[in-house]
Amino acid sequence: MSTSKPDKSKQDLDAVLEKIAGWPAPYAEIGARLHETITTAGPRMKPRIWYGAPGYARSRSTPVLIFFRCDDGVMSLGLSAKGAVDREPSTTLRPAAWFLDELDDATVDRIADLVRTAFG
Repeated sequence: MSTSKPDKSKQDLDAVLEKIAGWPAPYAEIGARLHETITTAGPRMKPRIWYGAPGYARSRSTPVLIFFRCDDGVMSLGLSAKGAVDREPSTTLRPAAWFLDELDDATVDRIADLVRTAFG
């Protein structure tokens, strides 16, 4: 009988990767690239399922700061209220969500910047 505790971080990662892989094309590919971008820009990020979607936080027990989801053929990327984001110039608006149907290098670079800012 094994006395070792299950690796919850690995279980969380596996659940996130399984969720992404279950999305239809092209969203599974977009999700995989988003996951890679988020974990590369924030290497200490801990992925987990959050409200049925991949979410990323500083630790397993802290609030999710960035997430993405695929619902009814719509991919969205969002920052939670706990994410650190700057106001848009000359407004009181803080960017919080975006819709995606593809990813190009400029978008990936911007998402990496958002991750670094949100996890500031």
